[in-house]
Amino acid sequence: MRKGFAKTTLAAVAALTILTGSLKPAVTEASGILGNVIGSVISGAVAMNQINAQIKELDNDKRYEFYQQLQEKNGVNYDTRANAQLDRVMNRLTRVIVNYDPTVRTKPYNYFVNNDRSFNAFCTLGHNVSVNIGLFEALNYQEDEVAFVLGHELSHGTHSDPANGVKKQVGMQVLTSIAASSVGGGSLASLGAAVIGNVGTAKGITLPMEKRADEDAFVYCSEAGYNVGAGAAVWQRIIDSTSKKEDATSKINQLFNPSDHPKHVNRRDTYIKTITQYSNNMVTVDNKTGEISVNKVKIGTPAAAFGQSACERAYMVAGDIASIYHNNGKIRPRAYASNGYVYLGNTAILTITSGDNASQWVNNLNTANRGK
Repeated sequence: MRKGFAKTTLAAVAALTILTGSLKPAVTEASGILGNVIGSVISGAVAMNQINAQIKELDNDKRYEFYQQLQEKNGVNYDTRANAQLDRVMNRLTRVIVNYDPTVRTKPYNYFVNNDRSFNAFCTLGHNVSVNIGLFEALNYQEDEVAFVLGHELSHGTHSDPANGVKKQVGMQVLTSIAASSVGGGSLASLGAAVIGNVGTAKGITLPMEKRADEDAFVYCSEAGYNVGAGAAVWQRIIDSTSKKEDATSKINQLFNPSDHPKHVNRRDTYIKTITQYSNNMVTVDNKTGEISVNKVKIGTPAAAFGQSACERAYMVAGDIASIYHNNGKIRPRAYASNGYVYLGNTAILTITSGDNASQWVNNLNTANRGK
């Protein structure tokens, strides 16, 4: 299968090389600069047609061959826990996404865990998805948080952002190369490789695409039954980790470039607002302290525990509470403590640790339910 894919790539490069030779504008006394410009435009248009055809092929008929190349490039990690978790998340999310993107019925997602230990995941051409083993490790295998990252990436697939991003990125390279070739200094032969080189990266993915993907992730994950607070929790974890002076954190900052990605704090705070909206405006969280309020009554701040800061844990607790008020409407279930948990109705919202005052949480929740 790889040989067939290599032939496709080489054929595209060869076609682009031929175009450079056949359509390079001739410089004559009659044509002058105008002839160069017209020739460049024609060459650029034909070259882009070739590139668009190649992208379409990678996105459809050759998508599995491309998937295999991604595996060879990034390596396949067989960590049992990560792969099992990825299977669950992809199955739950795609059952929701099919309602928004029916193409997943005929073009289901291919996905795998790769060996990269940095925090990243990507969805590229052909509904091909790869998740770094480092993402599972960085999130401590917290499935709700992993789901939000994957929901974000699958949104890119829903809206064909990978293909559109590659076209946009390569388009400027076409114009630059054609302009250089008009004076004998460039060649289009490298552009076939540029198409391959740009896929699987964030190049061409714009800030509006990123914001939309965050919004879609909330929709996908909430409908799939994941904790709606996990989106804010993911970004709180990243904020907590990037505040430490470690080499690994600089890689995270480089990955989420503020020129084409929202700032970490903004992404977290947007998700906090969405939690409140989802709860029918019953639940709020202080983004500085992690203190949760319900119906304008201060409930408490979870203790830092289980590898999570107080704020990260607060968003998960708030997410559970928000879902209760979202699903139950005006019904306000009773809070109580039992077997090491604080419950609100039938939902365990807080695992009690040494730093959590269970009786205070219960009393405050029941006070909030009474509207006092």
